[in-house]
Amino acid sequence: MKGVILDRDSLHPDDLDLRPLLDIPAVTWHSYANTTPDQTAERIAHADIVLTNKVVLGTAEISAAAQLKYIGVLATGTNIVDHSAAQRRHITVNNCAAYGTASVVQHTWALILSLCTHLQAYQQAAQKDWNSSLFFSVLDYPITELAGKTLGIIGYGELGRGVAAIGRAFGMKIISATIPGWQSSTDSEIPRLALPQFLATADVVSIHCPLSEQTRNLIDTDALAQMKTSALLINCARGGIVNEQALAQALKQGLIAGAGVDVLTREPPIDGNVLLEPGIPNLIVTPHCAWGSREARQRLVNQAGEKLRIFIDSVHR
Repeated sequence: MKGVILDRDSLHPDDLDLRPLLDIPAVTWHSYANTTPDQTAERIAHADIVLTNKVVLGTAEISAAAQLKYIGVLATGTNIVDHSAAQRRHITVNNCAAYGTASVVQHTWALILSLCTHLQAYQQAAQKDWNSSLFFSVLDYPITELAGKTLGIIGYGELGRGVAAIGRAFGMKIISATIPGWQSSTDSEIPRLALPQFLATADVVSIHCPLSEQTRNLIDTDALAQMKTSALLINCARGGIVNEQALAQALKQGLIAGAGVDVLTREPPIDGNVLLEPGIPNLIVTPHCAWGSREARQRLVNQAGEKLRIFIDSVHR
């Protein structure tokens, strides 16, 4: 069977063991560092198996691959695949799930802790102001204790539960939001509130739900206005869930205390992004790296290989 990996380097594989994929005996691999939209159809034309992280496989691309039997998405979200086109051809589509939970939870808390301690500002203060201070410490920026505060989770699934577990260790109360049209895992011990009440209650709002028609622009101008002025907003899910223009304005106007985002609506932001402009206070933006610990990326490779092996075994029975 011919296998094609369309965007190998999106996994930053130099520190990974790719043998769980590359050593599958039944597959001859053709691996590409990256693939542009105009290259996709030609590269998969004779493929039985295609692995992709972010290269889109729409109707035209799938139609061009007459032998295609299996699409492996090297990520959790499968919105890059035209599922209707795949179903018409009886093509199996698999994703990888939960490989990045520990990494994303850790990054989420790095953002929360950096914001509530003003870590970046205090690092600069140590270099600039400390030597001329009248006292042994510099306390120019507010430090917020998390104990006793309320952590609100939008999307109480695998990631949301992981973030909540750390919140409990800090002594935080946990609540989750009810999102119309989207069912998250339930926990009888966690209060589930309608979004307006949820936003008015939470001291930290952390987003961990998928991007869908129900969640697109879920956090907009009206939603931000319902939050506490002392609240923090964290988005390590998908960029389109938060209206970026509204968030920039809310931070400039002091409607919320701070925000940390690891995702933008368009990635990479080749035309710029309002959240990357100077002058937005108490904002941390990271380049969609929350998922990317070496351990998480290796779990992704291992899981992709295992799912492909199971598929091949089922075909050869």
